[in-house]
Amino acid sequence: DESFQQKMRVTLMEGSGKIPAQSLNEFIPRCHYISGDYSDPSLYAELAQTLKKLDAKYKNSGNRIFYLATPPSLYETVVERMGAVGLTTESDTGSPWVRVVVEKPFGRDLGSAMQLARVIHKHLSERQIYLIDHYLGKETVQNILVFRFANTIFEPVWNRRYIDHVQITLAENIGVEHRAGYFEQAGQMRDMFQNHMLEMLTLMTMEPPASFEADRVRDEKVKVLRAVRPFPLDDLDNHIVRGQYGSGWSEGKKIESYREEEGVSKKSQIDTYVAAKFFIDNWRWHGVPFYLRTGKRMAKRVSEIAIAFKEVPHAVFPKSHASNAPSNSLILNVQPEEGIALTIQAKEPGPKINLSPLVMDFHYREVFGTEPPEAYERLLLDCMLGDQTLFIRQDMMQVAWTLITPVLETWESSPNSFPLYIYPPGKWGPSEADKLLEGDASQWRTP
Repeated sequence: DESFQQKMRVTLMEGSGKIPAQSLNEFIPRCHYISGDYSDPSLYAELAQTLKKLDAKYKNSGNRIFYLATPPSLYETVVERMGAVGLTTESDTGSPWVRVVVEKPFGRDLGSAMQLARVIHKHLSERQIYLIDHYLGKETVQNILVFRFANTIFEPVWNRRYIDHVQITLAENIGVEHRAGYFEQAGQMRDMFQNHMLEMLTLMTMEPPASFEADRVRDEKVKVLRAVRPFPLDDLDNHIVRGQYGSGWSEGKKIESYREEEGVSKKSQIDTYVAAKFFIDNWRWHGVPFYLRTGKRMAKRVSEIAIAFKEVPHAVFPKSHASNAPSNSLILNVQPEEGIALTIQAKEPGPKINLSPLVMDFHYREVFGTEPPEAYERLLLDCMLGDQTLFIRQDMMQVAWTLITPVLETWESSPNSFPLYIYPPGKWGPSEADKLLEGDASQWRTP
């Protein structure tokens, strides 16, 4: 306990200088540590006894949160062992309560995800399960719902009549770092599309919920995800482009290729970049293309949703004066600088009518004068409060895997039939991804 408490003190002091000394001194002694083997049943018996003693000492009414910060392969074992000693048992009234937080990846395909869900649901009810996706804790992601459903000027144009297309970009400028062992088994499609990307897509496209209760919000997310058109497996190349970063120079540094990373096969066919074109077959979004891309070793670290509105139906101003003015756009910046930017057309100063784009933007940090909370801070607080709104429900996880698994199986069964394009580090992915937008007279936005 003593060494763990010291580590906690150092970590908290380094992470934030805002914690009052009195609060820190009250908190640190409440940190305890038990060492053991995940597969050893005696570890869980010891944990149960220790928690019982701590419940009596601190009078916390027996409420507990278990955060499974373990390798995903151990989820089933941990939950089974916890259930065997009664650690997952909760009364019908939910008081005291028991909640279990599970990190991604939740399975590696539809079959494994459903098997994991069956094991977990043997010991836990849905109200106890918190499938966490830290992207949902980011201020801008949450603000998508407020932006849409609390402002009458935007919701009426949030449909196929006014929106031309949408681009969602989630780019990293780093490589796989120390995660090569995991990434060689996953790839970008599994690691990012099945969770982060589809979650952002559903928040952008869902219908207004009846209320902001957790299940009402999640009902609408599942509903729109069920309307996503499955990828045509016999025509995947025209809907999905995958790539892998090669060697090169970026920001003045020599970058090794993915295949040169420690722990990666020299002949690896794992994707570190994926771009895809989605369609949603419902009344609101019929015919609107959604372009999603995510990758490593790209030009910079950025996550954003870019909504491109349709052009005006009739050009009133002479083209010579309009200067081929671009259509309106709305950019929701998720990271690293959280904020929103709206581009409109305005007249330049002068005697003639010359149009020029005008950007109205704000950053949370500047407007509200404070740092937005870290995503995990918000989500862990919601878990303590029993609010599952920003957590993933099993049915949504299942539908997401239903969309992604056929693509993964097709790639794995015929690896030579689907090109893996090598792209240079520090760029926006392989140029072949541009063809996804060519038929729609558009191009990828440069953040």
